[in-house]
Amino acid sequence: MTPNTRVKTELSRGPQALHAAPGWPEESLLTTATQDPAFTFDVAIVGMGYVGLPTALALNASGRRVLGLDVSENRLAVIREERADLLDSDKARLNNALQDPTFMLSSDLSLLARAAAVVVCVPTPVDEYLVPDLGILRAACASVVEFATAGQLLMLTSTTYVGSTRDLLALPLAARGLIPGRDVYVAFSPERINPGVDSFSHEDVPRVVGGVTPACGEVAERLLLASTKLVHRVPSADVAEMTKLVENTFRAVNIALANEFADICHELNMEVMDVIDAASTKPYGFMPFTPGPGVGGHCIPCDPHYLLWQLRKARVTAPVIEQAMAGIAGRPHQVVEKARRILSDRNHGVAGARVMVLGVAYKPDVEDLRESPALEIIAALIADGAVVAYSDPWCQTAPDGHGGVLTSEQSPADWGADLVILHTRHSKADLEWLEGAPAVLDTTYRLAKADNVTRL
Repeated sequence: MTPNTRVKTELSRGPQALHAAPGWPEESLLTTATQDPAFTFDVAIVGMGYVGLPTALALNASGRRVLGLDVSENRLAVIREERADLLDSDKARLNNALQDPTFMLSSDLSLLARAAAVVVCVPTPVDEYLVPDLGILRAACASVVEFATAGQLLMLTSTTYVGSTRDLLALPLAARGLIPGRDVYVAFSPERINPGVDSFSHEDVPRVVGGVTPACGEVAERLLLASTKLVHRVPSADVAEMTKLVENTFRAVNIALANEFADICHELNMEVMDVIDAASTKPYGFMPFTPGPGVGGHCIPCDPHYLLWQLRKARVTAPVIEQAMAGIAGRPHQVVEKARRILSDRNHGVAGARVMVLGVAYKPDVEDLRESPALEIIAALIADGAVVAYSDPWCQTAPDGHGGVLTSEQSPADWGADLVILHTRHSKADLEWLEGAPAVLDTTYRLAKADNVTRL
């Protein structure tokens, strides 16, 4: 059996088998690859999106020589012009980094060979059938493998299926003769960035990391400790990959449960937030989740489907998760149905009705429209013949779902809406004018009770 064949066989059996294979050196004391003077950069970040850019800035702030890579020249131009959507703390870091000769942005992937560590931070969406779209991740990993050189640490952070680090990095590297744990170090550490929320600094959020061998995990831990106060190392990359899926599936299931309780409380003529706020006074055994019009962003609507896709391939059932995701997916339809009933009760059909949607971003105080329930709601109402507009101080334009583009109304109170749907409650939004609106559908469950306000 050739060395490469042996590595492939052992990797397919798992990291413990690989590390225990006869002839493998014990590498408990390693000189971290990220301090090798042979490399021009300490770290290269592949993907300068909402995860990659803050990660690059945090590492640069810690004194590392950082290379930020993205195949989109437009994205790099946005960053260089300081137009990227960032937290205030990261905006200051970006300004400093752009003046720092040890920080470089490029679209030249061949520069990967000049970095001691490579961290992949690219999107992992699902397609229209909720099947994982691994195209971007596969392409990024293929480039990492192509330009990999001995001594490098190669780490994934993108949320993906369990086994991705092995399939997309470790095995292809071994096929090139770069043995994980001996020639290169391969690991997975899930990102934990919360877009638009500055409550926790990048350094304060603990990181989880697992290597395809113990040696790989040790080297990856040392890199993360350069910009993070606490790192929790797990036995394998597989465990680290599953950790991320558990985190976001937990949130999805509990959001679905909160939505279901909202429906229950409505039928029993009580306010769901009164119940949730009361339950939140218990100091243990309860965690509050708020019902709403659905979920958006890259994580909650997508990540559990990576797990479900893998489970279906393994013929494993997960009925609780399946039901939760189905319930979440149907939530925008509930908003549209409630809007129809409100208009009908006011002797006004949907066709020709003027509907104003307040807030289209998927969460408060961000300009991110990805997977926002508002887009599905707007498209459905337009399909029913409604005249739809929106107002959002964070999002100046939004697709209407029918090939057109809407522009945010600057004076929603003067637009003349028959119905206002409160979708996203931005912290600085002026909502006082809603007191005089003909009808308001509150999908946030936080407006004060009033005769013209209907809860979702």
